[in-house]
Amino acid sequence: MTRHSLKIRLLAIQAITVLVALGLTGFVLGYLFERHVERRISSELDTYITQIAARLSFDSSGKPLLEGKLADPRFEKIYGGLYWQINNETSHKSSHSRSLWDIALTLPVDSPGFGKVHIHTTKGPEGTDILVHERRLIFKSSLGNKTSRIIVAIDLAELRAMGSEFSYDVAVALLVLGLFLLLAGWIQVMIGLKPLSLIQKSITAIRSGKATRIDTVMPLEVTPLVDEVNSLLAAQEKVISKAKSRADNLAHGFKTPLTALKSDARRLRNKGENKIAADVEATTQLMHRQIERELAKARIRHIGYMPEIAVLPLIQSIVNTLQRTPDGKDKNFQVRCIHDLHVQVDKDDMTEILGNLLENAVKYADHKIIVRVFTKEQVVIFQIEDDGIGISNSQMEMAQKRGVRLDESVTGSGIGLAIVNDVLEAYKQDLKLGKSSLGGLKASFQLPFQNKM
Repeated sequence: MTRHSLKIRLLAIQAITVLVALGLTGFVLGYLFERHVERRISSELDTYITQIAARLSFDSSGKPLLEGKLADPRFEKIYGGLYWQINNETSHKSSHSRSLWDIALTLPVDSPGFGKVHIHTTKGPEGTDILVHERRLIFKSSLGNKTSRIIVAIDLAELRAMGSEFSYDVAVALLVLGLFLLLAGWIQVMIGLKPLSLIQKSITAIRSGKATRIDTVMPLEVTPLVDEVNSLLAAQEKVISKAKSRADNLAHGFKTPLTALKSDARRLRNKGENKIAADVEATTQLMHRQIERELAKARIRHIGYMPEIAVLPLIQSIVNTLQRTPDGKDKNFQVRCIHDLHVQVDKDDMTEILGNLLENAVKYADHKIIVRVFTKEQVVIFQIEDDGIGISNSQMEMAQKRGVRLDESVTGSGIGLAIVNDVLEAYKQDLKLGKSSLGGLKASFQLPFQNKM
């Protein structure tokens, strides 16, 4: 997969979305937890102020006294993190919880309204930050009214520790949730892109000739694309069919002029113009061969479904036909092919290949022609040998060069091998020529193996 992969894009978007969503979720949860803890602590501190005010009394000197102990043991533990302090503004005397030990809280200089809770932060024991709630109250007694400040404070380190623990727990939970969402997103992308994979497989089947259309049922969103591809394939097949028809019509159109030229050559020969007649016949034969070659190329199937064909019956049919010709009636054909062997190739194309190679062997063989067909490493190998004089090594090398046609480069080789090369090239295969053990030429090629069950 590359950076242009649709799968990677979707997964990247999914990952970014999950990360952003989880990040925002963690931030919001942390903020809400902090707000909740602050409200809870504030309510708790205000409750302690109310309890202290209810138990507050003063001695004769005006020093504040607290009757009994508050429920939370942190008030009794030195630097326990929870503190109270009472300042009598009238007598300028104060009292504090045992947790403050020998330290008095220093508050900002201000004059809060009576009965209202004043909230601020300051430095507590050991220099830690503390959250302070205080109320300014007037207490009436027989000795006169006394204005006092009741202060309750809590160490912020405890609150921060609670926040850190909560953040850790939330981070672990969000990590697990994130992994689950990423896995779910990956599964979603895989399932969502599966129709595209099916389209790719269908197109591969069309390219290999196993199908002619995309017949797989697709989701509604992909159906228009499939319909367009099928329409394009139908239009292309129609164009190719018309092109082949035009080629056939053109070839048939040349038949009458060629027949006329042959008749002219015979009349010239009857008149004693043998040289001119030979030139006309040679030109006519060359034109006829070229037309046959172009017709063969036009018949090659480049796309579309190609059924599996049985090899042995086709070879026997071609051999039977050649044995009825003047050149083939005296030849000894030996066909060595395993039974029930199939290849996936157009029957006309296969007939073109084997027909030209066997016809070439009949033309140059003295007596014997051997046809071998066998399988090796998932391919079917075809070998056709004859006991004739063969062709030279230089001619073989020229014939095996891609783009070089024997009929264009080697005199007297005919056009049959060029047609074979054209057909095999359409199937991405090559024709190989070599010396036969019989003394003549060995022509071989291969095609994909189809095991017929």
